[in-house]
Amino acid sequence: MNTPGTPAGRAEHGRAARRRVPRSAHAGWIPSADRHDPVAVLERQGRDRLPELLPIRYGRMSSSPLAFLRGATAVMAADLAAQPHTGLTVQLCGDAHLLNFGLYASPERSLLFDVNDFDETFPGPFEWDVKRLAASVAVAARENGHSEDKAHRAAGEAVTAYRAAMHRLARMGELEVWHASVDADSLLPLVRSGRRRVESSLTRARRRTSLQALGKLTEVVDGRRRIIHDPPLLEPAGVPDMAGLRKIFCDYRSTLSEERRLLLDRYRFVDAARKVVGVGSVGLRCFIVLLAGRDLDDPLFLQIKEARTSVLEEHLPHGPYVHPGRRVVVGQRLLQATNDIFLGWMSGPQGRAFYWRRLRDMKGAAEVAGMSPADLRAYARLCGGTLAHAHARSGDRIAIAAYLGGADTFDRAVADFALAYAARTTSDHATLCAAIAAGVVRAAPGE
Repeated sequence: MNTPGTPAGRAEHGRAARRRVPRSAHAGWIPSADRHDPVAVLERQGRDRLPELLPIRYGRMSSSPLAFLRGATAVMAADLAAQPHTGLTVQLCGDAHLLNFGLYASPERSLLFDVNDFDETFPGPFEWDVKRLAASVAVAARENGHSEDKAHRAAGEAVTAYRAAMHRLARMGELEVWHASVDADSLLPLVRSGRRRVESSLTRARRRTSLQALGKLTEVVDGRRRIIHDPPLLEPAGVPDMAGLRKIFCDYRSTLSEERRLLLDRYRFVDAARKVVGVGSVGLRCFIVLLAGRDLDDPLFLQIKEARTSVLEEHLPHGPYVHPGRRVVVGQRLLQATNDIFLGWMSGPQGRAFYWRRLRDMKGAAEVAGMSPADLRAYARLCGGTLAHAHARSGDRIAIAAYLGGADTFDRAVADFALAYAARTTSDHATLCAAIAAGVVRAAPGE
């Protein structure tokens, strides 16, 4: 008899999920009869965003199917929710496309590779993240001119790497799993033709510090250091915003641990600006704050970003956190092997939720455009294995490994789904472009 809570009992729980949702059932994708128009979904999302920035969002999303997929988290969440799911719950990234993995510095200043976007994080079925990753790989492959067979293979290898890593993690102890991380230097053996490009990415990431940002994002005006004016992407905070930021800075401080509050107190507030970030996030209120430590040659840039209800929440049971900023921060702490020491959250004017983090801390991302089939497969494997590490920290890795099994049934099924969803993404992207051409929504350049 397999006792619940034991490894054998947990594995049986995973195998039982196969009876509810067979692994082969993840294959393919057919839009539900009541599927909402993707442009209508985006417009509904934009109702409470800054209206003057929405054209930038549509402009960025219209640039390619992969850019559309990046911004259309709400569209894909509804599509995934229309399918049966395993019920094997983890802390989802919620937006696990292949460009939301990347490099960042640990508090010990080691360069790590991990999931790096958490705006949509929420507890849910593990396969939703896996499917979004696989779909993004298929879309990227198609954009790079790879054949359908090669796109299918790349998506499948992301899933295979996830399955292999989850099996390995299922055999490990709890602390061993919790402390497991992917060192950035381990990326180099994974690539063939693109080794120089990876080395260049690592070098650039190590240079992306607050001191480097000081030279790029600021200038001296009348003898005072100020964030540059580059409208509409970077604009100085007005008097009301500046007053509000100074107030919520104090509230944010209270969410840090005591030793980190002491560190933060050694910096003084210098300047702040509104900044446009990302693709799907455009229109949310986002600011950067320049702080000075010992002197202005010792800068610290923090980012304050508005947190909203996750796109997953309307499709899943209520989560444990009411405050959206806290949801993002706790989700990041669960998913990442090690975290930004300045992560915190608070409520701002009109009760809006925000979270704070370091703006630049040796961060870098892969250049997926132009990757060869071999290099895209290698990168897909890296992302798949990394996602398994993230899920194993919060979910039942033994049950998930048992559900996935030793055969490649799940891998092939999700690769089939990824190819079908990539085709739908291309169609949805065309729908957005048609809406822009017809004047239904307005798009503007947003480089």
